[in-house]
Order: sequence, then C-alpha cells, then structure tokens
Amino acid sequence: MHPAKEIRAVYTDDTIRVYQAYSRTIAEEAVKNGTFGSHFSMTRMTWIKPSFLWMMYRSGWAEKEGQEHILAIDIKRTGFDSAAKSAVISSYSDDMGISREQWQHMVKASDVRIQWDPEKDIDGRDLPYRSVQIGLRGKAVHDYVNDWIVSLTDITDEVKRLNAMRMSGRDISALLPDEKVYTVR
Repeated sequence: MHPAKEIRAVYTDDTIRVYQAYSRTIAEEAVKNGTFGSHFSMTRMTWIKPSFLWMMYRSGWAEKEGQEHILAIDIKRTGFDSAAKSAVISSYSDDMGISREQWQHMVKASDVRIQWDPEKDIDGRDLPYRSVQIGLRGKAVHDYVNDWIVSLTDITDEVKRLNAMRMSGRDISALLPDEKVYTVR
C-alpha cells in the first residue's frame, strides 16, 4: 500500500530523473545543446514530473500535439530538493491552516508550485495514490535550465515501442523505469 502522497522516481545519490514532453523543435534543440535553447520559453511556468506513467498519461504516450517528444532529464538532487522545499501548493483548500489571501500572496511570491495528481496505471487509469508535479518559473526555471540539468535524453522511440507493445496486449510492467520512493533531503 502506497502512502497517499509520495515522490517516486529514478534517482542516484546525485541526480533525480524528471520527464517533460515537447514539440520536435524544442526537444531536438535541447538534446543538441544538453539543455533547453531559444525555442524553450523561459517566461512560462514549466512542469517537471518524476513519474514516467503520469508523463505517458499527460502526453498520450507521445502522441498529443506539441508533446510528441518525451525527454528524460536527470537533474541535480540539490536543485530538485530546494525547489520541492520552497514550493507552494498549486490549489487552495480550507484545511491548509492559512487564509485564501495568505495562500494567494505565497503563490505570487514563489517561483515554485507543487501539485499532487492521481498516479496513473499503464492504461492511464487513476491509482489510489498521488504523484507529484513541480512547476518552475522565474529564477527557478532559470536555475533548472542553466544549472540543474546533468543529462537530457530523448526517449521518444522507447516510449513508442512500449506503447505499441502495450496496445498489442503485452504486459510491459517489467520494462518500465524502476521508480522508488524518493526522500527530499
């Protein structure tokens, strides 16, 4: 049984893997440069997701328009951890112990948002526990692009191969990334 909210990811002592989906132009430029280039918007919030299956759900297994390329991005744990610790929850609820106005002020002042969405199974159905997404803007997105990225790989071909196997009825569970519970330091 999984706790209701926990970060699960592929990680090492130094890095944690996150996924993002982009158009061919943005993805190819990022792979070539080892980080995002001129086609990537530094002024919009960008969401990083440690869950492979959540990314597959979000991108339609790399088939949604503008999300045809899936990037596996290994970033410094120090960057991810600092973002997670400074994040403000993306939606207000009465049980937060603060007023809506206080929360709105925190959201405006923070460059990092955190959102917990239902984790997905291989077919995109909700699981009874949640998966994290972290939104970065301002200084946080600048740090992400210019400092945190250790390696960046376009895994689109593997995603398409896995999806074809999945669609043909094969069990791909053993072929998925081995995501383990991750603790922010």
